[in-house]
Amino acid sequence: MSDAVAPAGYDPSAYPPFAVTSDIVVLTIRGGELSVLLVERGNEPYAGCWALPGGFVDIDEPGEETARRELVEETGLEISSFHLEQLRTYSAPQRDPRMRVVSTAYLAFLPDLPAPVAGDDAARARFFAVRDIEAGEVTLAFDHDQILADAVERARSKIEYTTLAAAFVEKPFTLGDLRRVYECVWGTRLHPSNFARKVLSTPGFVRSLDVRGASQFEGGRVGALYETGDATVLHPAILRPTADEEDER
Repeated sequence: MSDAVAPAGYDPSAYPPFAVTSDIVVLTIRGGELSVLLVERGNEPYAGCWALPGGFVDIDEPGEETARRELVEETGLEISSFHLEQLRTYSAPQRDPRMRVVSTAYLAFLPDLPAPVAGDDAARARFFAVRDIEAGEVTLAFDHDQILADAVERARSKIEYTTLAAAFVEKPFTLGDLRRVYECVWGTRLHPSNFARKVLSTPGFVRSLDVRGASQFEGGRVGALYETGDATVLHPAILRPTADEEDER
């Protein structure tokens, strides 16, 4: 903790209460659906409402460390390594009824995870299908519906031009497994052979292992197995189908 001394003439009570929080959006493919991890708040405000895992940043820790710590404390999911990136900062003056709170949101992409176990100030923790939240079947606390919407759009966009779709599957994987990630994240069906052709013609996206194994998402169907290649950016990009392209299928 910092041992800095307040300068002379500085009166902390003259300033309004202000806090910084970190929230984490954990996206995964679960039961064939793009899903998000939520916790039921055990304390006010919004007691009994579902929310993203997160909490106040300690004075001596970075915001990313807060996001990882809160994930463990509120859901019991201690994950050794996963892709975590900063999403954006949310600073609307009235976003938290307690005081002025600015939150930095983080986004994690992960393969299917074990069932979470609630802890700390969370009453329950579970995965929800993103489409159920988008349909208004689940109401989130604070401005977490907006944070989730931004995170989902980030995911939908990033798998167009990066290899992050592979972060949703265990290695090795079949092309069918990878296709199911795109279908779940984008919410649309893709033509299997066209998708395979695009993936295999994109330099560095995947590398064949020259063996066959069971699919993770397609009922154990046996297929050729792949691992991620050396690329991080896709050239050319694998773009979402337009509305007209969806109608043609």
